[in-house]
Amino acid sequence: MLTLSHRGVQTRAPENTLAAFEAAIALGVGGIETDIRLSRDGIPILFHDRLTPDGDEVASVTQAELSDRVGYAISTLEEALQLALLDSKEFLWNLEIKTPDALEPTIEILRRYITSRRVLITSFWHPLVVEIGRRIEVDCGLLVAHRPLNFQSRPDWIPNHPSINTLVYYYGTLDSEVVAQSQACGFRTFAYGAETHRDHERLAQWQVDGVISDRPEFLLK
Repeated sequence: MLTLSHRGVQTRAPENTLAAFEAAIALGVGGIETDIRLSRDGIPILFHDRLTPDGDEVASVTQAELSDRVGYAISTLEEALQLALLDSKEFLWNLEIKTPDALEPTIEILRRYITSRRVLITSFWHPLVVEIGRRIEVDCGLLVAHRPLNFQSRPDWIPNHPSINTLVYYYGTLDSEVVAQSQACGFRTFAYGAETHRDHERLAQWQVDGVISDRPEFLLK
């Protein structure tokens, strides 16, 4: 089971920063999940929220302006992919694309790193995931915040594209049956949103393929 740090180690540094990622790498995780948005100056930045602390759209400010408003340096996708790793082809970068406007510059950057980095692209914007899978050779996954009604075979709501090989479920909608059905249909099954020790133990018992966690140490121990 792969353990991914959710936005880095947030107890050590602000989320989605290089310092938080470096702390996660030092902890020994197998990967990091992070969020991609586009700043006004066209840079794929790593930032989760849609709005700045003072209520403006993140897309309406530059990287430097956003850094000033949050009080720390906003990291970029390229900076993250350049971090030193012992084995860059084994460590997984789970890149969640938050908005369609980030698609083109993200693809441009990934083309430079795709042969030397292990990457999983995910999004709640499922058509966007299909478009990325169509244009570059990269593993893709769908973020799912509901419990599927029928999962005896590949459901119609999952695009039939070979790059889409992962489903990332919200923990609150998941149980052992859904995990088994998802895997039987050929999907790697990840989960996010686990909070307690018991939550993480359940995911291990259900034999999910990956856990995206704010507390990766619960699994690494």
